[in-house]
Amino acid sequence: MRKDKKKMKTVEEQMKIIAKGAKEIVGEEELRNKLTRAIAENRGLTIKLGLDPSAPDIHLGHSVVLRKIRQMQELGHRAVIVIGDFTGRIGDPTGKSKGRAALSEEQVKENARTYTEQIFEIVDKEKTEVVFNSSWLKQLNFEEVIRLAASVTVARILERDDFSDRYKNNIPIGLHEFFYPLMQAYDSVALKADIEIGGTDQTFNILMGRSLQKWMGMEAQAAVFMPILEGLDGVEKMSKSLGNYIGIHEPATVMFKKVMEVPDSLIIRYYELVTDEHPDRVAGLKKELEEGRNPRDVKYELARIITGLYHKEEAEEAEKYYREAFMKKGIPAAIPELVIDLDKDTLGGIIPKLIEEKYVPSGSEFRRLLSQGGISLNGEVLSLEELDSVLVCGDVMKIGKKKFAKIIK
Repeated sequence: MRKDKKKMKTVEEQMKIIAKGAKEIVGEEELRNKLTRAIAENRGLTIKLGLDPSAPDIHLGHSVVLRKIRQMQELGHRAVIVIGDFTGRIGDPTGKSKGRAALSEEQVKENARTYTEQIFEIVDKEKTEVVFNSSWLKQLNFEEVIRLAASVTVARILERDDFSDRYKNNIPIGLHEFFYPLMQAYDSVALKADIEIGGTDQTFNILMGRSLQKWMGMEAQAAVFMPILEGLDGVEKMSKSLGNYIGIHEPATVMFKKVMEVPDSLIIRYYELVTDEHPDRVAGLKKELEEGRNPRDVKYELARIITGLYHKEEAEEAEKYYREAFMKKGIPAAIPELVIDLDKDTLGGIIPKLIEEKYVPSGSEFRRLLSQGGISLNGEVLSLEELDSVLVCGDVMKIGKKKFAKIIK
């Protein structure tokens, strides 16, 4: 792996970048000491990120932690991505009312492959090592496992909300499930991790890593917790199932338009969590908004930045398309939302909903308008041949001369 020989930034500058958008840093003073030594020795720290091998398609919500890793890599540190193939065979019960089904070895490997392909679109591949925790966990003998189990009490394990809730409600807990956070903590020991980063939903597991490192006489890792990103509805966690997401593989034109749908109240949060903009610049934008700058202008810049991160070649064209399709077509800023079912998300499939919401009196009238060029989507005129076209969350439909509807799934 290539070692970065560039002169490292000061402790204060690094802390400013690491802390940008973070919900909490546990062991902040320890982290400062680690950074001081790393700068003196011109070497990077080891950042650990543990990944569930369920291989989702990455959207901006997933990118929050990955972008933070990329920022730390730019500071000269190296990332170790831990694929939980061994722990995946147990099934992480986090946030579940019952244990998650274990994955087969084949499923884990395939998921890891597709997931890491997406990860390297954000993190620096040359400064990243991908490892499987089975490489050390399956080497432990039963005596070593018992010794590890002695490092934590049942009372401590039951502090995890999901375990305590299941215990109170008489929902069975397998003894093997108690080993999940302990094994994830041992990953930090095996890697000699300096920093572990994760979402706030991983607080218990990450802090367990600190505890086990201390118990084994090691210097404890600092823990950087990133918040959960709200989706386009401004309320719920960004999720594909809720339709409030921005996928990193969506076309540039779709991505640009979706960013423009971000609620004004979340503009700065998105700058902090899903861009690499310097904290000082973000603070400046926040001040400008407070002093009366038009949020639309700041959001427009945000759309350019985010689209450029994932579509370098197409970003300019996406911006041009947005200007032509929305800003010059007289599409109003406030558009009524039309909530549609996921299984009826085609142009033809939403006709009953349009009738119910009184956009059109009948299906035949909708088809008549369609055949005469009276229906458009994002400024583009539609035809009868496009009835099977799938609608995307955030699409803006114009029906007739004056009726608009924003599609929400």
